[in-house]
Amino acid sequence: MKKLLFLVSAVMAITLCNANEYKVTTSDQVDLYVNVKGKGAPCLYIHGGPGSGSYWMEKFAGDILEERFTMVYLDLRGVGRSTSPKDGNYGMDRMILDFEEVRKFLGFKDWIIMGHSFSGTMTTAYAMEHQNSIRGIMMFNCSLNLKESITESWIPKAVEFLGISDSHFYQDTTVAVQDKLNRLFPLLNDKGVMWKLAYAHKENETKMNATYQEIPNWNHDFSAVGMVHKDYLINFKMFTPAIKIPVLFFYGENDWTIGPEHYKGVLFPNMVLWKSSSGHIPFMENKDDLGTAMDVFLNTYKINHP
Repeated sequence: MKKLLFLVSAVMAITLCNANEYKVTTSDQVDLYVNVKGKGAPCLYIHGGPGSGSYWMEKFAGDILEERFTMVYLDLRGVGRSTSPKDGNYGMDRMILDFEEVRKFLGFKDWIIMGHSFSGTMTTAYAMEHQNSIRGIMMFNCSLNLKESITESWIPKAVEFLGISDSHFYQDTTVAVQDKLNRLFPLLNDKGVMWKLAYAHKENETKMNATYQEIPNWNHDFSAVGMVHKDYLINFKMFTPAIKIPVLFFYGENDWTIGPEHYKGVLFPNMVLWKSSSGHIPFMENKDDLGTAMDVFLNTYKINHP
């Protein structure tokens, strides 16, 4: 009985103004923003960024997601509408515990998990530790090896878009990756070509950026941590053969953020591998193909039941 009382008190939730919105207080006293919408099997969206939050996904792709799934839109600790840990704990184990505490609070025996971009790291790690909690995984333009994505796709493509003829500095393996990025970011912004790394059309980048102004007091704490935290810099591709859960691995042939060949070495045994004629944000730019891919995946593995 004492253990039961502890579990009940450790994870609490406050219902916000809308009945489907919650602040779920974790066992280490972080308030996680959660929004539950839609019908069908529960599906946790684990956002990328690392600080992009879940709002833009709900805004731009909620229509095609919520007609297929009961979507659980979560802002990770230190992001968006969620608070930050007082002890600065953004470790992978703590993130995974957050997911489990949210699942248990919502009363789901298991769920589908959906990742995008940076969160390929977290979706893979979560699946490694809790295969019984997950009935399916959908990965959309996910990186399972951040260093590979940055050095083999993002940096070379940025150099190309900038028209840099002497690229020795960016090819030099003795130069720290962060030093290369620190030089490229201002150049991309000055030339106004940053959008080309993720979007087919510049106006879509403008629409995306505008969404962050719609949420007051946006929390950026995890943004400064995620890309340099050791737990997220592991090559997660090596773990994929041991994960038996059905996986949709969707990748864009024009996704320079992750790399159009990043799928190589991703070896989930039960996988629908889906190549799309899209960039990094198909949720805005190729929703038809996105919907088709999800339907093929769901029909192949028969996993979309409440």
